[in-house]
Amino acid sequence: MIKHLLSPSNLKRFALRFAKRIQIVPHKQLKQLTSSTRGTVWLAEGTDPQFVIHPSLSVGGKHFSSGWYMLRICINEHLHQPQLGRIYVSYGPGDDDVFDLPWQSKKFVNRLFYIRKPVAHVRFDPCESETEFCLTSLNLIPVPLLLAKRHMFERVIKRHQAGFGQSPYECKVSISNQALKSNCSYVKMLSNLYNETFAPYSEDKSYAFWINYDEPVKRKVYEESLIPDNKIGFSIILPTYNTDPILLQKCIDSVCNQEYENWELCIADDASSNQATLDILKRYQDKFPKKIKLKLLSKNGHISKSSNAALSLATKPFVLLLDHDDLLPLHTLRYFSGAINQNRSAKFLYGDEDKIDEAGERHMPHFKPDWNRDLLLSQNYICHPAVISRELLNNVGGFREGVEGAQDHDLFLRITQTLHADQIVHIPFILYHWRVIAESTAANASAKSYTSEAGLKSVQDFLDNTKSGGIVQPGKFPNTYKIKWPVPADAPKISLIIPTRDGYDILNQCVTSIVSKTTYSNYEIIIVDNQTSCNKTLELFGELQSQYENIKVIKWDKPFNYSAINNYAVNVADGELIGLVNNDIEVINPDWLTEMVSHALRPEIGCVGAKLFYPNNTIQHAGVILGIGGVAGHSHKYFQATDPGYFTRLYLTQNLSAVTAACLVVRKAVYFEVNGLNEKDLTIAFNDVDFCLKVKSAGYRNLFTPWAELYHHESISRGEEDSPEKISRFNSESNYMKENWGELLKNDPAYNPNLSLTHENFSIK
Repeated sequence: MIKHLLSPSNLKRFALRFAKRIQIVPHKQLKQLTSSTRGTVWLAEGTDPQFVIHPSLSVGGKHFSSGWYMLRICINEHLHQPQLGRIYVSYGPGDDDVFDLPWQSKKFVNRLFYIRKPVAHVRFDPCESETEFCLTSLNLIPVPLLLAKRHMFERVIKRHQAGFGQSPYECKVSISNQALKSNCSYVKMLSNLYNETFAPYSEDKSYAFWINYDEPVKRKVYEESLIPDNKIGFSIILPTYNTDPILLQKCIDSVCNQEYENWELCIADDASSNQATLDILKRYQDKFPKKIKLKLLSKNGHISKSSNAALSLATKPFVLLLDHDDLLPLHTLRYFSGAINQNRSAKFLYGDEDKIDEAGERHMPHFKPDWNRDLLLSQNYICHPAVISRELLNNVGGFREGVEGAQDHDLFLRITQTLHADQIVHIPFILYHWRVIAESTAANASAKSYTSEAGLKSVQDFLDNTKSGGIVQPGKFPNTYKIKWPVPADAPKISLIIPTRDGYDILNQCVTSIVSKTTYSNYEIIIVDNQTSCNKTLELFGELQSQYENIKVIKWDKPFNYSAINNYAVNVADGELIGLVNNDIEVINPDWLTEMVSHALRPEIGCVGAKLFYPNNTIQHAGVILGIGGVAGHSHKYFQATDPGYFTRLYLTQNLSAVTAACLVVRKAVYFEVNGLNEKDLTIAFNDVDFCLKVKSAGYRNLFTPWAELYHHESISRGEEDSPEKISRFNSESNYMKENWGELLKNDPAYNPNLSLTHENFSIK
């Protein structure tokens, strides 16, 4: 119970309870712009804006008493740049306590701090820059010591290097030892470590810092192995229409200044009425007659037609797509040439990108995964920059008219339809700057609603052309899509395997939720009894078998071995499909099993994983990311249920290297093909990751679907990894994974090498 007292839902209740006990007063460099039920919009007019928080006089408050407090904030900053806030507690001249509070737009941040003696007010500085932001929530909540200790410890073990790779028991011992060496209390040492997790370091630092310090280092290392081939030529196709002359000039200059010289710029103007735009184009053509080709269309035909007109001018073997106000970094073509030289079978290449505003400031980097078919069906994650074999581009007929607004997405779907994975290359460097201007899709995906409609048509046409039977539907966010894959009328049987030992309450909850909520009808439940001694649980076994014909209980009278238990059950299962289900799972949406089965029946798909939540409605699992913490971590762990995630990936079906066996569906034939779970080397941990990697190595795509939602009351029945024996076994299994999958663990193709292997929040590495 204590574990969840500081859960988001309880914090919200605490916040409402104490909301009337504080007064928030703008003190310095803050101008109120608007106010509504959604929050108050403020303009920070300098680099030191300040709020002062007082106890409310309406409840007789004069001071904040000594003790632990939590500042809970949610701020929406209009450029979505990470910001560094600070809490100041002043006890008198020269006697201040300062607490860092990094935050990101639209994300709730909870920050504990200690007030040593009563104070009249607390100061909160929201940021260190001139910016506009909406303060949607700010509450100051007193917290008892017991809960403060628990909250700090949970954050330290998840986010501080002192907690990495250690069990809770080991971490507590380590903190106690550090406290003894430093001659301070356990709480003081814990507080120090907790405060360090809020320092403006890797996950919270600004992208500008990464650009100035990290990007050059990464590029230097990469360029040592880069061997461009000057014979590889690029035709850059650039459709224009009434482009702002200044932005157009910058765009063309970014091509002309490329470090790699084997290029031609093919421009097709779509009947611009702005003479200044035309003048710029003609001037550059006159200046670079051998490098720049220009076609002026007499009638406006929209983006697909003008792109095809530019394509008709191309003569080089590879084509790069460029929008009329965007920018290419100087090294873009050199990197693409080097990648093609290293992989001569490459037909389609893409890189990472960021956005650039009208002031030239770079922000919002998109660090993409390697080739990801199901993610491309859910969203045009590739976007810019894209380089395509001109022969292939011509073979598919170029850009298709009738899907304007999603013409690139449509093109990528058609181009990749016949390509093998090794013909699609991703370069994990920022190779494109997408211009953000008013009404652009870069600034706001909903600015052009027709793009989503065109995207729906493009995806559906792809599904029809491939005869997949899939039906596309709008996703939760603009320009995202959900595909309903077919399940035959004579739906195949799936065997849901649930290992358990005792655990009456959670098992009863699990099975009851499955039988009462699941709409997929052709399933059996196989409960594997691993030495249950609880009479109440044993009685439940009998009741379930007598009440339901599709539930049976089998015995595994040996020491707990998760892999062996499941392998045993699969061998006696009747289903064509297998569902590995923990006994602490609880169904949320009734279509969960239909959704998972529909993917598992696709011949190219291997393991299918679900979206799992903690009971407090934060994310427990949204797929597995290799390498985090040394072996693997859970994508977007602890994010709010409504959070879109990294570029909306919490609401996108996508291929991932692995998913958790807490709720996993796979065809039985695939299970047997890879010899099931490893019951010799991986008895408890990482057996599901290892299994998924074996399935992936066999040529199948593993998949995460956000449309199968369940609660996961994680490890309630088994307990924590806190004994010497469990720690030794965990380390042994961890070492096994590193020895067998080491290279893959270092570079998950469904992730990006620029993203953190320490945190599970897609922060910059």
